[in-house]
Amino acid sequence: MLCKRLIACLDVRDGRVVKGTNFTSLRDAGDPAELAARYDAEGIDEVVILDVSATLEGRRALARTIEAAASRLFIPLTVGGGVRSLDDAAALFDAGADKVSVNSAALADPALITRIASRYGSQAVIVAIDAQKNGDGSNFRVFGRSGSTDAGRESADWAREAWDRGAGEILLTSIDRDGTRSGFDLPLTSRVSRAVPIPVIASGGAGTPEHFVDVFTKGDADAALAASVFHFSEHAVSTLKQTLAAAGVPVRAC
Repeated sequence: MLCKRLIACLDVRDGRVVKGTNFTSLRDAGDPAELAARYDAEGIDEVVILDVSATLEGRRALARTIEAAASRLFIPLTVGGGVRSLDDAAALFDAGADKVSVNSAALADPALITRIASRYGSQAVIVAIDAQKNGDGSNFRVFGRSGSTDAGRESADWAREAWDRGAGEILLTSIDRDGTRSGFDLPLTSRVSRAVPIPVIASGGAGTPEHFVDVFTKGDADAALAASVFHFSEHAVSTLKQTLAAAGVPVRAC
């Protein structure tokens, strides 16, 4: 059985890590390179850096920020934000990324997924899906541009298309749960996980060790991503892994 992964997410704006609730009310959480190095030392499995304003500002993710973090990491690094072309992806790989995450640009031009996967391999392409439950709760709508624009797609349908076009993983964020610490959205995570044969990373809502147990045992996730619980030292990585192991969830040792 494959080990489940714990992933720390660094949302970066203006060179600093920030964290908010429901994609708004951002507050400073520290220096990206310092936080990345700390997580590496604590035993996190992977780090994701998302430049949260790159798409809105029409630019690439900040190369210096990526280079500084990559130089201090010995675990996989995924970078997202402002990837609109193969050249944008190449710049992130050159800066030290092991994988790139695409979101809004892939919604506008799904063939971008295939172009990057053809050049670097599917294992290097993550499609990020930001989803929100619709009014009657019957499905989950996909949003682009940092959660500000309804993409007119349903989450599981878009995940299947992304996989078909070459994506190696799905980074699935619940807009409803983002920053709330009320637990991962299990129906959303399970819905998408069962729709595709590639790993699904659950994001949005982590608050307690039990939330991580639930998303693996009830939400069918392959990995769980969190920010606040790691940034503000609320739960040590080693403690989370001990809790998961005790619940029968296979994890890598710290």
